[in-house]
Amino acid sequence: MPAARLSITHVIYDMDGLLLDTEPFYTEVTQAIVCRYVRTLYWSVKSRRMGKRAIDSARILVEALHLPIEPEDYLRERDSMLTQLFPTAKPMPGAKRLTEHLARHGISQAVASSSHQRDFQLKTTRHREWFACFQCVVLGDDPEVKRGKPAPDIFITAAARLAAPPERCLVLEDAPSGVEAAHAAGMSVVAVPNPGMNHDAFGGAAQVLSSLQSFDPLVWGLPGFE
Repeated sequence: MPAARLSITHVIYDMDGLLLDTEPFYTEVTQAIVCRYVRTLYWSVKSRRMGKRAIDSARILVEALHLPIEPEDYLRERDSMLTQLFPTAKPMPGAKRLTEHLARHGISQAVASSSHQRDFQLKTTRHREWFACFQCVVLGDDPEVKRGKPAPDIFITAAARLAAPPERCLVLEDAPSGVEAAHAAGMSVVAVPNPGMNHDAFGGAAQVLSSLQSFDPLVWGLPGFE
């Protein structure tokens, strides 16, 4: 458990695999595509892709599995299949409880996701009321986000729009690249990785939790659950 430092005043969240259970969609679709080339999507490859911009993630996949297609070809086919799945996304365990609790207590919150605007709209189709509790949403195709995670751009942009000092921001992430990006932005970070991931990849995190249900706001100087 981290020692109490400056109290956290703002919280920033990744979205895929942390707030919304969308990671299985990516796995299902990608496995269907690579199977046609007699390839298998291993965790070692998937973990390297998590949290990255779509084109960067596609390049990693094509190179790692030696696929006989271009990254852009993979993305076109993948996105067509994902369009049908995204609107069915459900909240991750503990996500609504935590974010709505902090909203009730006046804690400013933001989403900082590598998703593009089109995909974000599809993923949040059934969750408009919930996502209204975030003061800002910064996405991967935002013009101010010049570099994707693990660069800190997206978190720096979110903090600026919240008018928050980086040292007062807490980032919650599920991907090693996101943890690295938050650390580079000068923010505290809690990792909530997929159970299949090696926790050694999250060395920059102050805490590594099994789910948001295990998050204790009091540890960070935030209002505790009633």
